[in-house]
Amino acid sequence: EYQWKGPFYFIQGADPQFGLMKAWTHGDTNNGDDEWGEEIKLAEQAVQAVNKLNPKPKFFVLCGDLVHGMPGTRWKKNQEQDLKNVLKNTDQDIPLVFVSGNHDIGNTPSRETIDDYCQNWGDDYFSFWVGGVFFLVLNSQLYFDSSKCPELRQAQDAWLDEQLAVAAKQKCKHIIVFQHIPLFLSQPDEDDDYFNLEKSVRQEIMEKFHKAGIRAVFSGHYHRNAGGSYKGLEMVVSSAIGCQLGQDTHGLRVVVVTEDKVVHRYYSLAELGSHGLEKELLDMLAKQ
Repeated sequence: EYQWKGPFYFIQGADPQFGLMKAWTHGDTNNGDDEWGEEIKLAEQAVQAVNKLNPKPKFFVLCGDLVHGMPGTRWKKNQEQDLKNVLKNTDQDIPLVFVSGNHDIGNTPSRETIDDYCQNWGDDYFSFWVGGVFFLVLNSQLYFDSSKCPELRQAQDAWLDEQLAVAAKQKCKHIIVFQHIPLFLSQPDEDDDYFNLEKSVRQEIMEKFHKAGIRAVFSGHYHRNAGGSYKGLEMVVSSAIGCQLGQDTHGLRVVVVTEDKVVHRYYSLAELGSHGLEKELLDMLAKQ
């Protein structure tokens, strides 16, 4: 879909992270994830809310940390199977897009953990077009710590440069990026933190994205809503479907793409499920 066909929207979710809620309340985030009934209910609520939307979103993207269990841990496979069982109920006309998070491939991923993720959920980085808009899904773990697989980081970097060259040739309306770890949480020059990318890496990526004309980067990882901008590039950090670490509610983000802008709003699952999109966003979608 290289051609612009008019405004559309998609749904962004992040961090269903089956198992974190119990681990977090018990103060044992390494082993305490042996129950995830609460997260199953929240993920079901998210799927039901998305299925009810009218018009339908173009796709539903999950920005990483699909489950809490790290590679090789005891409950990971069961958590993944339970999440798949919930996601199978997503309306067949709404494609699912998966982004890898640190819990999906490990804080320091290896070729093995990435291969395992790819067999389960699909490629760890790829691009796709929707109605004249170019979307890039990145494996942000390779920017966080690629010490066990430096060659995979190099491969993603080379691929990204090729993709940005394609986007420039095709004269797309917008370029939008999905990754798990935010470039930054509120300020482009903020200090390094568990929840953002290291300054030197961040600066290089932000500059590359800015030069390529990327409009927005959508991420998760923080379990709170946050964000900021760098030279016109918007960094959008969405809170979780699952465990909340701040004051936000379990929710999803609605992202409306028009010819000249990208507008987004975070909804609680209850709000989106009962009311759907508000009039202001529906009006934007109706303008052809």
